Parts: sequence; C-alpha cells; structure tokens
Amino acid sequence: MRTFAWYWCSRINELNGTTALGRLIARAGGARLRPGPFGTTLAEGYRWGFPVAGAFTVGGVILTRGDFGTLAEQLPDVLEHERRHCVQYAVFGLGFLPVYVVSCGWSWVFLRDVARGNVFERWAGLRSGGYE
Repeated sequence: MRTFAWYWCSRINELNGTTALGRLIARAGGARLRPGPFGTTLAEGYRWGFPVAGAFTVGGVILTRGDFGTLAEQLPDVLEHERRHCVQYAVFGLGFLPVYVVSCGWSWVFLRDVARGNVFERWAGLRSGGYE
C-alpha cells in the first residue's frame, strides 16, 4: 500500500477512537510508546498476559511485550502484518474488536486454531504474523 494510504489509515484511526484506545491499553499495560512507521505508534514492554501474541494492534498502536528489534529478528515482516490490522481498524472502527473476536471463535470451533480460519489474520498474512 502506498505511503499516502497508510497515512490516511493512521488519521482515520485517530478520528474513530481506536488509536486512543490503543494508547490507553498500552499505558495501562506499562508499555513505552514511540513513533513508528507510517503514522503508527509502537508500544514496547507491554506487561499484561492477554492477548497471547508476539505483537498485536489496537487502532494505530502496535504493542509487544518485548522490543520490536528483537521481534523483527524472529518475524521480519511482523510490522507489515500489524499495519494491515491498522487498515482493518480504519475500515471497521471500534466495531473491529467484536468482529475479530467472532472470527477467532469461528476459526477455533472449526479448525482448533484462532488464526488459520480467521479472515482478518489471513488477510494480514499468516506467515508474516508468525502463524505458519
């Protein structure tokens, strides 16, 4: 996706409240915030145990328990995967959270895996997200 489009996804997520929610979750979880690529915010050192993932996104905020340098060594395309979730938040707004949970549930019921049948994880790239 072109830089211009990433920029607008970032702005839309500011307007729809999802990035504010992401920052709130990051701060509540003890994460350190810093600017990321394409208008995202990177949150490192997130301390809560949920969700169980190497990284996850809320609005334009990408969170991880460790640091993105180490994570990128293990999963080189993880930021690209998480930025695709930023686009999903731009499309669905706060409604993304319940539809994502439903998609996880569907995937778990039919495949016993929360990602493989999850349309949002598939679109974001299973391999780049570390699911394959």
